[in-house]
Amino acid sequence: MIFRPVVRSLCTGVVVLAAGVTAIAPCAASAPQPRYRPPGSTTGSGTQAPALPGEVSALSWVVADATTGDVLASKDAHRHLPPASTLKTLFALTVLPHLATHRLHTVTRADLDGLGEGSSRVGVVEGRAYRVDDLWRGVFLRSGGDAVHVLASMNGGWQKTRDEMRKRAVRLGAQDTRVMSPDGYDTPGQYSSAFDLAIFGRTGLADPAFARYCSTSVAEFPGGLEKSGRTDAPFEIQNTNRLLAGTQDVSPYPGLIGVKNGYTTEAGNTLIAAAHRGGRTLIVTVMNPQEGTVYEDARSLLDWGFAASGKVRPVGSLRPPVARTSSASAAGPAQAGAALVATHHSTTRKASVLGGFAAVGALLASLSASLWLLRRRMRR
Repeated sequence: MIFRPVVRSLCTGVVVLAAGVTAIAPCAASAPQPRYRPPGSTTGSGTQAPALPGEVSALSWVVADATTGDVLASKDAHRHLPPASTLKTLFALTVLPHLATHRLHTVTRADLDGLGEGSSRVGVVEGRAYRVDDLWRGVFLRSGGDAVHVLASMNGGWQKTRDEMRKRAVRLGAQDTRVMSPDGYDTPGQYSSAFDLAIFGRTGLADPAFARYCSTSVAEFPGGLEKSGRTDAPFEIQNTNRLLAGTQDVSPYPGLIGVKNGYTTEAGNTLIAAAHRGGRTLIVTVMNPQEGTVYEDARSLLDWGFAASGKVRPVGSLRPPVARTSSASAAGPAQAGAALVATHHSTTRKASVLGGFAAVGALLASLSASLWLLRRRMRR
């Protein structure tokens, strides 16, 4: 089976974001910044960061350092806009923990009911058995609405999944999101924000399964069914995120991790992109460019973010206010983040852990011997 993760190293950490108009500020030691900053924030004076890219035309965007938790810049981060298929990141955060990846499911007609006209599809067919693992690749690589519908059905149904996504958003502190259709299909009353999409992307990267799917460029998907009932051969699917997979018109972005792209008539183009370079990981969210492409905007913002890292201070935080978050939910992303240790550090850390166990074992053996000698002396 073809399975090509593009990135082998992922940084973890709580992403920090700013609200309002584009805002950057010079580096300085300061108290933790509030989650929201009032409209009217401007670039800080005396900053050593490069000028913000002037060609970015998106209605809303953010640039955040996922490692340090610093927001480098944002524009209208809390503006309510249709998210398109980037909302599938929240769907994955909600449903992934509940379905074993090796589980087989035979698709029924009811599973595909309600699939919107014009929805993107990966090629799921009624009567065919699929592994959950295959369906998730259909979601992340081809943005398959058909795969989303099947997974939602396995999760207990469309409405149940929608309600769970709403609750999950609240627990994550994503206050700008209202879920009406779990697949991101244009639906009246549905919206999200660049701020919330950054929350979903950052939280997803802390989940090894999510990170694996969103960074996969090419994979195989099970074939359909012949009239005789025999299964067709599997076929290759490529990630529709052009910064990840590349096309004739868009070259892959160096160090790109993934996350998720989207498009609908109402939303325009939307994108959550994360990239790793020089020991830093950035998350960029872009919503509805008015000129050019979402990939051009994202590329410019990533380039700027890497150049500006270490030269700006945070202007907000993705973390929900402590008073509104239980200790259990607040600890969740941090605990999950421990699972995403960079590959090039894993061997060293394993050796360190084993060495620690050995040291503890030696200490316990020494204490045991001392107690044994003490008991013998007392008996005498």
